Order: sequence, then C-alpha cells, then structure tokens
Amino acid sequence: MMGENHMKLSVLSAAVGSAMRIAAASAVVLSPAVVAQQAEPASQTSDDMVERIQVTGSNIRGVDLEGSQPLTVLDEEDIAKTGANTISELMRTVSQTRGGVGTFDTTQSGATSTSTPPGQAAASLRGIGPSATLTLVNGRRIAASSFAAGTENFVDINSIPASAIKRVEILATGASAIYGADAVAGVINYILKDDYEGLELNASYENTVDDDDHGAINLQALWGTQVADGNLTLFADYYDRKSIRATDFAATRDPILQSGYSYLPKPTPNIYYLSTQDFYEIGAPNCETELVSTELDEDICAYYGNQDDFFETPLETFSGGLTFTRDIDDMVWKTDILASHSSSTSYSTPAPINQINDEEGPWVALDALDVFPDATRNALLDGIYSEFFDTYLGRELEGFRYDARFESPRTVEVDTTAVRLVSSLSGSWGEWDWEGGVTYSRSESEQEAVAGIYNRYRYSAAVFGELCSDGSFASYNAGTDNLSCATGTLLPSYNPFAVDDAANQEILALTQSRPTRDGTSEVMGVDFKVNGSLMEFGGDFIRMAAGVELRHEEITDDPSLEAQARPENGYLVDVYGFGSSKSSADRRQFGVFTEFHIPLTEQVDVSLAGRFDDYDDFGSTFNPKVGVTYRPTDNLILRGSWSTAFRAPSLTQAGVDLRTTRASFDCSANQAVSDLYCEGEGAVRGNNVLELGNPRLEAEESESYSLGLAYSPTKYTHLTIDYWQFDHEEIVDTNMTGVLARAINDASLRHCGLVPQGETGISYEERLCLVTDNNGLTIEEDGANLNQILANWVEFENPRYAELPLFRDHVLQLENTGTQELEGIDLSLTHDIVFDQGDLELGLSGTHYLTYDRNKPGSDEIESLAGQFRYPETIATAEIFWTTEDWYAGAYIYYTDSYKDETIRLRGREIDELEALGALDENGERDISSWTTVSFSAGYYFENADVRLTIDNLFDRDAPVAYGSARGFDAYNHDPYGTMYTLSLSYYFD
Repeated sequence: MMGENHMKLSVLSAAVGSAMRIAAASAVVLSPAVVAQQAEPASQTSDDMVERIQVTGSNIRGVDLEGSQPLTVLDEEDIAKTGANTISELMRTVSQTRGGVGTFDTTQSGATSTSTPPGQAAASLRGIGPSATLTLVNGRRIAASSFAAGTENFVDINSIPASAIKRVEILATGASAIYGADAVAGVINYILKDDYEGLELNASYENTVDDDDHGAINLQALWGTQVADGNLTLFADYYDRKSIRATDFAATRDPILQSGYSYLPKPTPNIYYLSTQDFYEIGAPNCETELVSTELDEDICAYYGNQDDFFETPLETFSGGLTFTRDIDDMVWKTDILASHSSSTSYSTPAPINQINDEEGPWVALDALDVFPDATRNALLDGIYSEFFDTYLGRELEGFRYDARFESPRTVEVDTTAVRLVSSLSGSWGEWDWEGGVTYSRSESEQEAVAGIYNRYRYSAAVFGELCSDGSFASYNAGTDNLSCATGTLLPSYNPFAVDDAANQEILALTQSRPTRDGTSEVMGVDFKVNGSLMEFGGDFIRMAAGVELRHEEITDDPSLEAQARPENGYLVDVYGFGSSKSSADRRQFGVFTEFHIPLTEQVDVSLAGRFDDYDDFGSTFNPKVGVTYRPTDNLILRGSWSTAFRAPSLTQAGVDLRTTRASFDCSANQAVSDLYCEGEGAVRGNNVLELGNPRLEAEESESYSLGLAYSPTKYTHLTIDYWQFDHEEIVDTNMTGVLARAINDASLRHCGLVPQGETGISYEERLCLVTDNNGLTIEEDGANLNQILANWVEFENPRYAELPLFRDHVLQLENTGTQELEGIDLSLTHDIVFDQGDLELGLSGTHYLTYDRNKPGSDEIESLAGQFRYPETIATAEIFWTTEDWYAGAYIYYTDSYKDETIRLRGREIDELEALGALDENGERDISSWTTVSFSAGYYFENADVRLTIDNLFDRDAPVAYGSARGFDAYNHDPYGTMYTLSLSYYFD
C-alpha cells in the first residue's frame, strides 16, 4: 500500500513540478518590466486605491451590481454547514443543479461506454447537461475530462479540492456574451482561498448507520504565510471512500420487480430456446436460485442486475495547490496552481456471452452435459434439439446453444491526474484597470479493465477445446482431425455448466483480457482585459470593459486495439460487452468582448454586452446581452435581461473516430417505427451501435430571458424572485429513432448484414434479404414496402417476435437533433431574527419548472418533461439555524416534488406484475411520491478549534419507489442510504 501511495504522490508531485515550471515561464512573459514599457504611471498609489470587486457575470469592476443579476453565492460557512466533503456533494444541495439528468456523480459511473466515467462528477444547471454549464475557477476555464460522458465533455468537479474553495458563485442564466462557449445554462465559478495566514487542519468521517461499512474519510490542510514580499497560501486534500452496494440495503437487496429479469443467468447457463425441441428455454439444472416462470411459461434461471450493482464505487483522491499574490509597484502578480490525482474503480453487470459473430446463443458440445448426474443429463438430452456446428478452427461438432453471462462484473480501474496553472498580472492605468493572464490546464486519465472482460476468440476456443495452456490457439490438421499446440499443452474444453471447478476456472482465466484506455485533455489560453470609466453621463459615469482571449484546446481518447471496433474485424470488438470511444481533435479559438454599464437615471441602469468568437473548425458566432435594472426605492430592485448563448460542438463530438456503444430507440416517439420494430408497443430498445463524429456539426444555440426582483424590506430580510426561460436549439446527439424513421423511405440507410465502411444506417439480419415485399423488392432496394416485408418475414421465419430483425453495429452519426424549451421560477428568502443571546436564521430557496418541453428524437412530437420521470417540477430547500458566537445548530429541509414513473417503457410482463400489485392507476400510470428529508447540522467553536456534526436524512426516509429504474429508485433525485452522519474537527494554529 505504501508503494501505491508513493507512486500516486510521485505522479502528483511531477504534475505540480510541471505547473511550477510553466508558472516561472509565465512570470517572465507577464513580468513587470514588459508591462511597464506600455503603461503610463498610475494616478494613484496602491495604498490609496480602493479595492474594486468583480463578481461572476460581469467584467466591470467598481459598480454596485448587488441584486442586479440572479447570482447565488455560497461562502465558507454555508459550505461547512452542509457537511459536504466534496464539490459533488455540495452541488447536490443547490436547487439550480438538482432535478433532471444533467448533474451526475459516481452513482452513475460504470465500466462500459454508456456509463459516466469512473470516479468523476459534473454539475449541470437546469438539468440541460454538463456541457451546457460553464465551469470556472477564479473566473477562468479548466480542462474538461479526457473521458466524455457519452459524447459530452465536462469538467470533473471531483478534481477541484474542496479545501481550496473560498466561495462558489452560481449564475443560472445564459452568459456567452461575457464568457463565450458553453455558458448556455449559466456559469459556476469556484473562487479559491488566498491571502491566508496561519495553519488549519481538518479531519472528517462520514458513514451510514447501516451495519455495513460505508465509511469515507477526508483530511484537509490550509497554510498561509508572507513570503517573498507576497502571500503564499497552500492547501491539500485527501479523500478516501469505500464502496456501497445495492445488496447492502434491505430496500434494494431484492429486485424491485420479479418480472424484471434477464434470460442470461450466472454462473450456469440456460438452454437457448432455439436448441430445444419445443422452442422453450430450459432452465439451468444447477441454478443457484429458484427458477422463474416467464410470460411464455418457461422456467428459467434468471439474472437480476441488483446483485452486481454498486451505488458508490471505491474512490481515493489526493489534491492540493497554492495561490501566491504579490504587489509589484502598482501591479499585482497572482498565480494559482491546482493539482489532483484520483484512483477509482467502477463496475458494470457481467457481460453477456454471445457467439463469435455476436449473435445470441453461443454453441457448446453435447458432452458439456456430462457434468450432471445421468438422470439430469438424460432429461436434458431429451429436451434438446442438437445440431452440428463449426468451431473457431473449423472443426465440426455436435452440440446446442445456451444463454449465459460471465460471473464477474465488468471492472475497470481509472487513475486521473489533473493540473491547472493560472498566472496573471493586474494593475491600473489612470482611471482604467487592466488584467492579463495565461492559463494552462490538463487532465489525463488511464484506465485498465481488471476483471470481467473476456476475449471472444479465446473464450470460444476454450469452450471448443482449442486453447493451449499459454493462451495461444491450437492448430488443427483437418486431414488427421488432430489438434496440436506449438507452445504449451492442449487444454481440455472449458465447460460453462461446471460450477466450483478450480481447473475449469483456470481455463476461463486464460481468456480474460485487460484492455486499456488513455485520454488527455488540454486547454491553453491567454487573455487580456481592461475596464474603467468611459465618459461622464448624467452625473455618473458610463463604465466599460473590453477584452480579448485566445485559446487552444486538444483532446485525445485512445483505447487499446482489442477494445476497438475495426472494419477489418467486421466491427467486432475482440472482447465481449466492452465498448470504447476513440477520438482525437483540437481547435483554436479567438474571442473579443465588450461590455457597458450605463446609468440612464439615478434609478435605471442598462448593461450591454457582446462577444464575438471565431473557431477554426465550425466557424464564428456573436452573442449579445441586454440587462435592465430599476431601483424604485433603496430596498427594491427590479431586473430583467435577454441574451443569446452557444455551445460549440465538443471536441469529442467533432473528433470521435468510432465509438462502440449502445443506443436506444424509442417506439413511443414514432408509431411507424413501433409497428416495424416493437410490435406496436411503446417500448425502448437498446442496440449495439457504432457512433461517428461529425465535423459538420453546428453549434448549439440558446436564447434566454429573465425577469425578477430583489427586495430587502429590512436589514435582516432579503427576497429574490426570478422568472427565467431558455430556448435551446440544435442539440447534438445521435438519433437512432430518427434514423429508423428515415430508413422507412430511404434505402441508403438499410443494409442486410454489416453497414459498409463509409456509409451509415441500420444493419438487419442477412437472412432478411431472402424475403421481399409483394413487388419482389428486398429491404435494401428503393421503394420497398417495409410493412409487407415484415408480414412476409413473419410468415417465412415464424420468429418469436413479429419485428424486423435487427443485426448489430448500426452506424450512426452525431447530428443536431432538436430543440428544448424550459421556463421556471427561482425563489430565495432569508430572514434573521436578532436576539441578545444569538440569531435565528431562516431561509427558503427553490426552483419551480413551469415547462420543460423538447421534441422526441425521431419525431416532431413535443414531449413535456416537467413532472415526468426524473424531472420534478419543484425542488426546494428550507433552513432554520440558531447561531451564536460559540456555536450553531439547525436543519436543512430538502424537498423533491413528485413526478410520473416511467412505466410506459416497461416490458409487458412488468406491466402485468404492476397491475397485479395494484401499483397503477386507471390510466395505467403511477406517480413517484415526493421526498422530504431533514439534515441536522451543528457546530461548536473553541478558541482554536471547531467541531461539526451533520446528520443527513435524520428521520431515515426511504427513497421513493421508482419502477422505471431497474434499481427501484431514481438515483438522480433520491438515494437509498438512509441516515448518514459526518463528524469533522478543525484545528487552527496561529
């Protein structure tokens, strides 16, 4: 363990060293001598200057902007009271980042390409998505994670040390006129601690009150002193969390629905239905659980995903950094460095076992049944329809097909190292302030699959007895019908039906693979801006800010060859059930902005801003903003704004060469698609697809409006109410539903067998081309009637399901698929009651969605998400605290509104079970109940120490049942942990 920690610290120290070297270089570039050559002497000395504050959302300093925009600020005490140990935990307490599926944490991580990256988390405003929320540190950008969430690049907020945060500023409205790309839903700006003197040490421990050990420890240090005529502030953070499994809790230990099973069991197989005499699946005789009766009256050995589900995965992070601030004549030199290293493990359900060509039902020889007693074996042989098949080496064996998955969950380990440097100089020139800076930020991740990933060729050879003891393939002499090994010895056949057989497991171990994946993301930028008084106007001044920014971004994501789909391999990934994303892209960007603050009268201010950005790949864009503030009285502010914003296609979206993943199509969105592929039902189906980047993608665009007020009738009472609206267009995604719909009339999208290289579209089983419509046209020909082909296919093949048979590896290209419109109201109310003994602090904040509409992919139909699955209409937090000089105690009350369960996408057998349980209303729907939890928080201040206790979910409220999630609850809006506590101790040295 010491060696592992030494290695991690070495990596971290190397990253810090690199950043320090860059800092030294930047100091030369921005040295006082260089700047002084271009600057006239300031009219005031630094001692006479009044500090001019800049807030998120504006580059203009020296103007009272309090209340002029919907800005939420969390200071150190606010953060401490929540008990949050990580930025991810903190963001779960903010109403603007709750609701929907945009914000995610390690609860959604996994080993496959459809999961979020292991050990990483992202914050999303308004649920629009993490790539539509701009994340800043001290007002400047930070490199995105090199591993995308799907194809969305995002900033990993787990890489930002919580110990370094002085405050968080959240502007939940479009801000591209100020900051450029990605500020579609707004900006989250993390402000670092600086100018600190002394030493602070903090230790905390959190856990559930459940019997299992779910503990997490967090150690933090903060030190600051005067050095080299400036202030140096250092911070360090260590966080270590254990795993939390579904089987740890009574509510999630068993499947939420008995009918939510998979036909692919572990560790022993079922007999595949096409290898039985009556075409009914035969359950594994040595199934470890009771056989389950299916809707087809089969008795099978079933699999339920909860047995391998991890709610939280192991995570260990080291992070730290520094800020250094020094006055140099009339200028201020400031440098901040952040560095982090995380190690995490993530799991996904065990991979299904398929044939080499990825068809269902792999083959095994008849003698595999010899592992059973004679009576069992003979009974199975009576029910099996055996056939001759060709092995991997071309031998002909007699056998049958089976249904199974591997026993071990797919498991990956990921190490991520991130470093960020910003060095800036600021000063004044007459009545104007200026600032220039350089930014370098890098995130690098290394992933290795350590369990549950098996090579399809070696596994097949092992089952057929064609694998050698060194893992190589045997040679087959067809003339003598003999197998031989050039090196090693020939192994006996691996038997998937043999349980607890050590020798058998040793053979399986030889088929395991450990594919890797390496990614790097970099951002390099230079910026310069000025702000000051432009001219006198109406007894005041028109103030202006202007600036320029040059930025270069680069990203690579490179999986090992065995995890890539390649044309020469028929797009078959060498390993089972493990996709990858291979991408590489870079871009250069130039931006210039200007901003004006115009005091029209003593009561009315107007702010105008505009920014032009030019990208060397997709083009240029201009985004304006207009804001108006009216102060009819000293304690009332009325405010409104209009702006446009954009999100450039992410580098992953523009540069992905080939992403092996799974995509879903929604039959509830398009009836024609449903009739051809879902037997007319409104189901959601998943398929293996190959996803291609698209250099012709357009930028996502947004238009936002806000109208609100800030009212402070007393010194201790503050109320803000804001109405907001976003119109978001040209959203980038894949659209399999739309491709299926277009393929009805576009023959170029229809392919029997694999989609040819260089083309896109849908892959059908090759045998489908043996069937024609009533005019003799196959599915690949122009003018073919797909409904007639489906009817003729059913008559020809008599398949289990009356659907056009899809094959694998449909090729989809990212496209600008649609629009979404959302509007809502934010409310914040605080009121303090002052007593001689202390203060009673009351607060209420929340967000209510009036509408959240988007088009269904593949359809012009608009669906309303507000109040639907995972999109609660109302999210709110109330707080009550008693505070004194020595201690505080109080509670947060978190409310999540009820919303519809997603029962429409369940299988028919699951709907039948819900009806039998009486869980559906007369319309066949159900509501997920609202959820209210109370978090107790208290702290005591000693002379040189603090003690804090936080108890989340004080009354141990169970998460509401959600049948639309296989987990049985909605992990985006609820958690199943019950009561959790966090105890922390801080000590301060003078």
